[in-house]
Amino acid sequence: MKPHRRSFLFSAAAAPLTPAHAQIEQAAAGYAHPRKVLLWESTRKEFRDLLENGTLRTVIVPTGSTEQHNEHLAMIHDTASVTLVAQKAALLHYPHVMVATPVSVGISPHWMDRKGTLTLKKETFLAVVFDICESLQTHGVKSILVLNGHGGNVAPLRAAVPDFARKLGIRIETNSYWDAYTPQIVKKYMASGKAPGHAAEFETSFAMAAFPQRIHWEGVDYEKVKPHLKIKDPKSAVQEEEFAREAKLASTAKGEAMIGIAVKWTAERLRQMMAAV
Repeated sequence: MKPHRRSFLFSAAAAPLTPAHAQIEQAAAGYAHPRKVLLWESTRKEFRDLLENGTLRTVIVPTGSTEQHNEHLAMIHDTASVTLVAQKAALLHYPHVMVATPVSVGISPHWMDRKGTLTLKKETFLAVVFDICESLQTHGVKSILVLNGHGGNVAPLRAAVPDFARKLGIRIETNSYWDAYTPQIVKKYMASGKAPGHAAEFETSFAMAAFPQRIHWEGVDYEKVKPHLKIKDPKSAVQEEEFAREAKLASTAKGEAMIGIAVKWTAERLRQMMAAV
């Protein structure tokens, strides 16, 4: 496999390796095709074999959103970001971890005055996540990490996931991938001092590093469009303008560093969960 500029899983720009991290990376030294850890890209035979021989130990359920990301980022950003982190973390544990089909619409009523946003009611969203976990439990999965990538999903997941685990009788935990970022990490890499920050420096940097095809600056003139946006909450309008300016601070290097940190943190989180089962 030819080296790629975005091999930031092992980048020196990422967080320092602990012995546990080093073990994870050594175990991942052999190449595995990225599709191998994606449930929806796998055959039933591949999934069944991993379950029945005891190889598959944990499944990640990514949760994101389809919502406005200012004028320049694709609305699938949250879902794409969390799925990328999940996939790369799963590859570090291959073949013991798989990634379930992401929940691509989240709880986003606060963005509904920005056209294009899709939202689910909290009860609907949580019912979908529970049903996915129940499906996995029915097949024999004993450990699930609900990995989140959208701010509106955080509090509902934290409140509901412990009950999911009790009802299903398996280990289910939840984190957002940005739980990886300490204040020191944010200060080091983000000139704005903010992460995640909606469609601002962090998310734009992430997209520049991971999927630049989802950034569309062409025709974007925020000052020109601002009077026509009709944002209802004055504080939200001011914040959005601030984030639009901060997006210009983004860089590919920042995105690579922050992704690498999130992937390693998530891989360590998975290691802890598997050790406890």
